[in-house]
Amino acid sequence: MSARTDRLGLLLDQFDHAREMAQVRLDGLGDEEFLWEPVPDCWSLRRRGEATTPRAFGPGEWVLDQGAPDIPASEYAEVARQAAGGMTVAKIADDWSVSVERVEQVLAHTGRPEPDKVPVTTIAWRLAHLHFHFAGGWEWTFGERRREPRLLVDFTPSAALALDRFWRLIDRWRDSVGAVTDEQLDTVGFSQYPYGSDPDNPFIAVLAGANLEFIHHMAEIALLRDLWRASNNTTQHTR
Repeated sequence: MSARTDRLGLLLDQFDHAREMAQVRLDGLGDEEFLWEPVPDCWSLRRRGEATTPRAFGPGEWVLDQGAPDIPASEYAEVARQAAGGMTVAKIADDWSVSVERVEQVLAHTGRPEPDKVPVTTIAWRLAHLHFHFAGGWEWTFGERRREPRLLVDFTPSAALALDRFWRLIDRWRDSVGAVTDEQLDTVGFSQYPYGSDPDNPFIAVLAGANLEFIHHMAEIALLRDLWRASNNTTQHTR
């Protein structure tokens, strides 16, 4: 089958290839590895009432760690692009859920930003993060556009159940995206996903961002699986 060269085809082929590699890399994932915390103070899934982060969320017994809102240094360039594209400081602040003063601080920054002091996140956290983002993306693009994205996914500590639910969601996303027209690709606000700049962008830019989100988190999960395997092999060899 020859590769597609149209705009949607390129993005779909990229997504399909990334999904195929990710599914192979996630084969055999167990519960202990799923929740493994390689360093202290990781973000992960926690039972409700046991979360240590200020904005942990989820509709059920298990919630996803989330810290206070901020703009990480890795996103300073994106904030500058938003401002250059005509977004007001107030709109940018609302987009990132931070104060106007924080946006002004970022825009006034010169030189190279200090490295982000971000927590290490578990495989469970990264998969759940992808799950609720794609669930929200589908709901606010192809669905009823009314349900709160953070309440769409009932998080679970079971790796097998989490993966089964995740791949079924990804299939639904892929089917819906595959039917998008050229006109819809160019429509600003075709996605109304409320967390981020989707309503201000043509849908083709939203799709490119979704692919990037999927690829980079799956690459991180793959690395964590390598570290888990290496850690366990080392433990066995030293016994």
